[in-house]
Amino acid sequence: MPPEPLSDDVVRARSLARYCRRAASYDSTCGPTWPIRERAIASLQLQPGQVVLDVACGTGLSLPLLRAAVGESGRVYGFDQSPQMLARATARVDAAGWQNVCLIETAAQALKLPEAVDALLFHYTHDILRSPAAVDRLLALARPGAMVAIAGIKYFPGWLAPLNPWVYFKNRAYNGSPGELASPWDRIAPRLTQWQWAPTQFGMGYLASGRVDDPSGRER
Repeated sequence: MPPEPLSDDVVRARSLARYCRRAASYDSTCGPTWPIRERAIASLQLQPGQVVLDVACGTGLSLPLLRAAVGESGRVYGFDQSPQMLARATARVDAAGWQNVCLIETAAQALKLPEAVDALLFHYTHDILRSPAAVDRLLALARPGAMVAIAGIKYFPGWLAPLNPWVYFKNRAYNGSPGELASPWDRIAPRLTQWQWAPTQFGMGYLASGRVDDPSGRER
């Protein structure tokens, strides 16, 4: 029998400890995935005046791109459970003098916002995508038809599969629940329409997008 899934509290505690250690050097490790970040944000198709949520924003590397896309008239929300990571994001916002970027220290499962969002960015947020409670909370904060972009790590397919133990341990360095990498999107994809995904990094990563289901059937 497969092992019992870890509780969100256990996963969060493990993740917090890992990001506490990595916060100071985190930005220096993100160069290889920068083009994927840019592609994910571009796929949100943001327009001036829209509201976007940066899920688990970390040190805020995506904030300049998101803020540029929604402009002065839009708003960017970001949250992270790690105080060490969020402190760096806050310093980035303060240095830029952005008045329309709001950062919140919280777990995904407890996030509250004063308004619904038009788009959500999930950039390497594996633990959150594996938590049904987190997915429920975040999608509840979105307008019907809101765009969703997801980038992350997954197992290699086919003849590269022997490398997957290395992929697991690479993911474990950051995430409290590092497994379930065959299709890490399978808890959010059924909740979205227009779902599509493509491999990145020779199959070790993926870039996906979709829209929050609109029960009315309206196109946005």
